[in-house]
Amino acid sequence: MGIEGLIARAPRPVLLLVGLLGAGLMLWLGATAQSRLSEAAAPITEVQGARLAAPTTTSPPTTVAAAAPASTTRPPTTTTLPPLRTATLAFTGDTLSHRGIVRQAATWAGGTDVEYDFAPFFRLVAPYLNDADVAICHLETPLSPDNSDLSGYPTFNVPGDLAAGLKAAGYDGCTTASNHSLDRRAQGVIDTLDVLDAAGLSHSGMARSAEEQAQPTVYDAAGIAVANLSYTYGLNGFRLPADMPWLVNTIDASDITADAAAARGAGAEYVIVSLHWGTEYRTQPNNDQVALAEALLAGGDVDLIIGHHAHVVQPVDQIDGRFVVYGLGNFISNQSVNCCAAGSQDGVIMEVHLQEERGTDGTITGFRTWLTYVPTWVDRPDFTIVPVIEGLADPTISAARAATLTASRVRTSEALRSLDIGRIGLLETRPPGSFAPSTAAD
Repeated sequence: MGIEGLIARAPRPVLLLVGLLGAGLMLWLGATAQSRLSEAAAPITEVQGARLAAPTTTSPPTTVAAAAPASTTRPPTTTTLPPLRTATLAFTGDTLSHRGIVRQAATWAGGTDVEYDFAPFFRLVAPYLNDADVAICHLETPLSPDNSDLSGYPTFNVPGDLAAGLKAAGYDGCTTASNHSLDRRAQGVIDTLDVLDAAGLSHSGMARSAEEQAQPTVYDAAGIAVANLSYTYGLNGFRLPADMPWLVNTIDASDITADAAAARGAGAEYVIVSLHWGTEYRTQPNNDQVALAEALLAGGDVDLIIGHHAHVVQPVDQIDGRFVVYGLGNFISNQSVNCCAAGSQDGVIMEVHLQEERGTDGTITGFRTWLTYVPTWVDRPDFTIVPVIEGLADPTISAARAATLTASRVRTSEALRSLDIGRIGLLETRPPGSFAPSTAAD
């Protein structure tokens, strides 16, 4: 008998009970289904691997009980490195104030509150010096603190007012180790450094104490710590006092290497060594210069060598990937073809450009270095330092003066490039504001 037969034969009370039970079962099933559908429609929020129900409109709980452990996988992060640091330093040749220059400075000071005005000598090159982050001169003579007891060649003592003129021109400091450093003995060293300090000029190469000698001169070149060390080949027959050996730095390869390492230990990121060396009026470096340059640049702590003393421009070369500028010529002097060599009126503003280099992990690995230069010429009889390119661009220039400046430009270009520097590049600098450097003195 089927279920239909059973229902048909069942008494009425039983049928009523079955009906009530069935209705209750249907109501329960419907409520359960609706609940499951609502739960399935709710969005899921994922927090560090734990799946939590979507937040309601009520205030969320402050803690989540029994949440799953956080995942050890972190989302990728992006590190933004600062821009590469760059800087430009300017170095110039010998500042050698002969008597004629001192007399001209006195003339220019007429009607002013100083005895000697040296700023006009530098007026045409000052824009280049001020464009650099750091500009460094080579002071070859002692300075008198009160402009007294002055003298010229062969034992110099020049007005202390020169320091103010250098500062006004845009210099930040000077190297001072030269063959004339002891022209006024120990007191001359002390006086010179006192005058430079008073003018706000940093200095290297001479010292008033052992402690000062041990302290490297470090410049802040647009955020790059650049040390400049200075040494001379000799002292024109004078000897350092036995009890004051720190007065002037003299050339010794092992001492220079140790000083360069100490400068790095003191925080210098780039080390430049200035050397008063070479053979006067000779445009090529001598064997001693080449050997010393090779020894210093092979060590790794010296990044660049800048040379002085020859009174003519000498070449640029690279050794182990680092530059040596053998000689910058005279920046200001009374030398000319009348006494010395035609090239003794020629000079150079050597511009040293630095750009930070980094490894793939962002750490600093060194500095890319390249050089540009401004050829200069001392215009006698007033000793104005002329930037040659600007002088040639003067629309009023005479044919004779154009020929003189062109000859100077060619001498400088040929001297700088005489060791085949063209293979690594050495460009003339156009006047400030120009759009590009030229490629040669053509």
